[in-house]
Amino acid sequence: MSKIRILSEHLANQIAAGEVVERPASVVKELVENSLDAGAGRISVQVEGSGTRLIRVIDDGEGMDADDVLLSLERHATSKLGTEGGLEKIATLGFRGEALPSIGSVSWLTLWSRPADRPTGTRAEIRYGVLREVQEAGCARGTVVEVRHLFGNVPARRKFLKSARTELHHIAEVLRGQALGHVGAAFSLEAEGRPVVNLVGGDDLEARVRELYPDREFWLRLGPADEAGGFGLEGFLFHPGSAPAGSDRLRILVNFRPVQDRMIRHAVMEGLHGFLMKGRAPAGVLLLTVSPEQIDVNVHPAKLEVRFRRSRDVHRFIVQAVTTALEKYQDAVRSDLFAVPPPVNAGRLPPPSAATAPSASPGPAPVLFRGLQEGTVTAEPPAGLRRRTERETRGSAARDLQEGKREEVFAGLTLIGTLADLYLLCEKDGELVVIDQHAAHERILYQQLRTGYVQRQAAGQNLVFPLTLELAPDLSEAAAAHVPDLERLGFGIEHFGDETWVIKSVPAPLGAADPRELIVEAVELLAAGSGGTETGAIPERVERLLATMACKAAVKGGSRLAPREMLELLARMRETDVFSHCPHGRPVFRRFSRREIARWFNRT
Repeated sequence: MSKIRILSEHLANQIAAGEVVERPASVVKELVENSLDAGAGRISVQVEGSGTRLIRVIDDGEGMDADDVLLSLERHATSKLGTEGGLEKIATLGFRGEALPSIGSVSWLTLWSRPADRPTGTRAEIRYGVLREVQEAGCARGTVVEVRHLFGNVPARRKFLKSARTELHHIAEVLRGQALGHVGAAFSLEAEGRPVVNLVGGDDLEARVRELYPDREFWLRLGPADEAGGFGLEGFLFHPGSAPAGSDRLRILVNFRPVQDRMIRHAVMEGLHGFLMKGRAPAGVLLLTVSPEQIDVNVHPAKLEVRFRRSRDVHRFIVQAVTTALEKYQDAVRSDLFAVPPPVNAGRLPPPSAATAPSASPGPAPVLFRGLQEGTVTAEPPAGLRRRTERETRGSAARDLQEGKREEVFAGLTLIGTLADLYLLCEKDGELVVIDQHAAHERILYQQLRTGYVQRQAAGQNLVFPLTLELAPDLSEAAAAHVPDLERLGFGIEHFGDETWVIKSVPAPLGAADPRELIVEAVELLAAGSGGTETGAIPERVERLLATMACKAAVKGGSRLAPREMLELLARMRETDVFSHCPHGRPVFRRFSRREIARWFNRT
């Protein structure tokens, strides 16, 4: 007797249901997708018993006549595919033709439907895969699907369901995802007669996103003009600090279909490199549009994944779109923070002369900032800038500001004090601006180092007295292998013999750091990664190295700056392409409105 048997139609339907119907939210997803494909402008979902007792989906779509109602209950029957070629360019949400019979095989399913040109509709009922009756019935235009006693004939499946609250959350998430892809439709969800979701239809994605995320702070806007190479992108990324760590989520929709895609998520992460702290993930909404023939949506039973024919092009397009959005964000922040009408007689200070140029010595007292260019500084500039001793600086910055010896102003920001020798306190238009001096200086140095590396024009600062450095044998070998990389970064080193090296120069922006420590750190990080590229892109290990070197050389917390040095820091912030976050993703500054401060003291 043959060991291989042909399954009964009922068992085959149950197996298909296992692929498509995982939980009550799966039923809602399939039915809502059918409603949207039918042109529905309003979709109402009602559930009882977390969806196992009742799921009712009501839409005002085009409806079906009696013949189509019967065909819709058959396996592999669909109105969305006509030829084999249609599988190559699917433009609808649903297409498999298995949803209704699969759902009907594990529930009591009742369907009413009426097209606009018919006076009456059709009612059909299936109980656990068996068609019980089909009859003419009075009903409104559109379709109503009721699913009762879900998984009643497969009790094992019910055991794997979560709590009622969890299952309801998944159902609501399905509606929210579809609502983001179809802003013109209205969606509502009721659980046990209680409203859970109520979204009105419109034509504005931003309004829909704000409706769904009223407490999130918008950060970056992508598109809707971001189109290139047959791709289009629109969406919003939320500010990383507007939600607790671990709660971030990036909703991805491809051709209005909610999907899960690692490649798109990776592209967003790459575009946000240096703007997200470790452990953070991007959050927001992305709508990617691609020609239907460029994607394959038939790679997952529940249609939660897609495959791109030109995945590298899609990745590159998204990275560029995020990078462009960040550039616009930096320009907007710069304009908001530093913009001020120029004074009548204000001019720009000339570049520093040779007399004020930094010393070539690697000692402990180099110039902190260079190339000062500012719009409004009322303080008289000293002949040179240098780090002060603890005795010289103890309380000098705060005392000068408090005694009102001079008004320290730069581009509309008024220095009013310091906190913990780390935070600069400024006032602008009645708001409090708090600036992290270490993070700000770290970003400035990082941008200088990065620009020099990309342009292969990293400036080196010669040491007055070359230093010798003893490296461990493995690090000495790594240093020999990476001399060209070190030179590209601005280091000048020579092998002296055995494991001894001579340091002749360091990157110019890092003159205040310990050269030996910088070299060891650089060699270790360069040796930890693989080879770089020749296209101008920066390998990840080099990005980490640049960020680490900038962090080590930046002015530290506890270093007291004179008011003049604070002003220089503000000037360099304004003239740096990127200044809002340090290379490790920490914010450089925060603004507190008068209303926020009043709330601290219960004055509102």
